Amino acid sequence: MFRGVLPAIITPFKDNHELDEEGLRANIELLGETGISGIVPCGTTGESATLTFKEHNRVVEIAVDCSKVPVIAGTGSNSTAEAVELTKNAADAGADAALLITPYYNKPNDRGLIRHFTKVAQSCDIPVILYNVPKRTGVDMKPEVVAELAALDNIAAIKEASGSLPQISRILEMTAEMDFVLLSGDDDITLPAISLGAMGVISVVANVAPRKTVEMVDAALRGDLEKARSLHYELSPLVRTMFLDTNPIPVKTAYRLMGLAAGPLRLPLADMSRDKERTLAEMLDRLGEFT
Repeated sequence: MFRGVLPAIITPFKDNHELDEEGLRANIELLGETGISGIVPCGTTGESATLTFKEHNRVVEIAVDCSKVPVIAGTGSNSTAEAVELTKNAADAGADAALLITPYYNKPNDRGLIRHFTKVAQSCDIPVILYNVPKRTGVDMKPEVVAELAALDNIAAIKEASGSLPQISRILEMTAEMDFVLLSGDDDITLPAISLGAMGVISVVANVAPRKTVEMVDAALRGDLEKARSLHYELSPLVRTMFLDTNPIPVKTAYRLMGLAAGPLRLPLADMSRDKERTLAEMLDRLGEFT
């Protein structure tokens, strides 16, 4: 479950902005046939910030019900009490693990981060994955904090999305003797992260090119650098295109253009500009069929 490629999936909506349950099932079933190691619903890519509690729990329930691969539910919040509630609900629904973002906007200090994640981890009996993405949250979780949290029994991994290879290296160095996994949180540095010791990626681009992403990560993990490097450069233009605008605007637009369940974005997210969408469409044409 903590190795390989785990797409952070979108949340499709109907035209009236209600949850598209049938579309969600169809997307999950399609991805489940591509060799991925798991799926991550209700993360940033799933527009979790605009889901109600009821919708959030329903997305996790559907994912658990129809997924052929493990489900790592996004359950983070900038309120520790809410994060505890969401994580308990995910565990009750049958999720295999929980992914918890560092509390955003509050900007907690190191002591607050440790207490927050400890509280959530102690509230549930499923593995917890830390999620560090300072460009989204305004707080960067230091390697020393990660190492202290990694010593807790059910804190099993980190999705590290600081974009810093030195930070990834330091976390891996400090947790080398622990039963703890680092997963890349940035598609563009998955290969170098694996070269340092990461075990895979929680990915945006794998929604669009899952098999190619799996092929690259598998090659990297077995030490076939030549093949992994070739696939890295083959995927790089697509990775850049997936971040032409704020995630998940491009990937959700890509699903719509590919004829998959997507629907509208929820405000405050808005559609891409016509020029950016045209660039994305051209990239998808070059990519060919869902691969």
